[in-house]
Amino acid sequence: MNKIKISTAQFENRSGDKAYNLSVIEQLTAKAAREGSQVIAFHECSITGYTFARHLSKDQMLELAEFIPNGPSVEKLAEIARKNDMAVLAGLFEKDEHDNLFKAYVCVDQNGLVAKYRKLHPFINPHVLPGNGYCVFDLCGWKCGILICYDNNIIENVRATRLLGADIIFMPHVTMCTPSTRPGAGFVDPTLWKNRENDPTSLRLEFDGMKGRDWLMKWLPARAYDNAVYAVFSNPVGMDDDQLKNGCSMIIDPFGDILAECRSFDDSFVTATLTPEKLTQAGGHRYLNARRPELYGDIIGQPHRAEQKVAWLHTDKK
Repeated sequence: MNKIKISTAQFENRSGDKAYNLSVIEQLTAKAAREGSQVIAFHECSITGYTFARHLSKDQMLELAEFIPNGPSVEKLAEIARKNDMAVLAGLFEKDEHDNLFKAYVCVDQNGLVAKYRKLHPFINPHVLPGNGYCVFDLCGWKCGILICYDNNIIENVRATRLLGADIIFMPHVTMCTPSTRPGAGFVDPTLWKNRENDPTSLRLEFDGMKGRDWLMKWLPARAYDNAVYAVFSNPVGMDDDQLKNGCSMIIDPFGDILAECRSFDDSFVTATLTPEKLTQAGGHRYLNARRPELYGDIIGQPHRAEQKVAWLHTDKK
């Protein structure tokens, strides 16, 4: 494998406004291409918007969702990729011919669709069904995988994607700044976002504290470190429906170190060069080789009754 230059982006999407969101994706992709990037990744549901979908009926969701790969948004992404000679990853709601709904994330390049992944643990809308498989694909000579948001919190998903061969895992999110049982969690006041030019310090303190980045740093670097994998994390910044998101889009290497991170309140991206040597130099490579699955294969594979409660989905902050 050769070195690869990857960008991760963040922007303030508009709920349901696919034309606007795709225009921002196009602008940031073109800028990244001019700076020599080969790949750019955007956040979960970056094309459609995300949090507003908790209010939508199934008919409304079906109107919002698109077929993949023949829907207009993926076709537009492919046009953007061709125009800029690079790969683009972005998310949207998907529907199939049977009116089933999924949370999807796609990778396209100059030749069209490269990969499609369906979120394994969706919860934003009761009509969205879970995906049923992992996704590993070739991109610029590297093996890559995709896990969307909550999928990354279940550690088995990251390990499974790594064991299937992924050296880079794209981790698109819409996360942070929401209530939780953990200490310090909660919404960030949208007034701080409106006043960000006059008082950036107060907003940054909220974004970087336990409501946001401090929580992310508890677990995200560990996913990369334990699995000797590059993690490409993408997250929106600004208002997503009535909830404020703090960005922090970043690229983490197999040592768990941050190579690049978005620190702006603006629509932006950062770029890092990924080198193959780190994949085997990092401690996680030794941990993978030292595994003894005969000890715990049956334990990890035990069935259980899944419970998933996300209280903030039903919190009306408007």
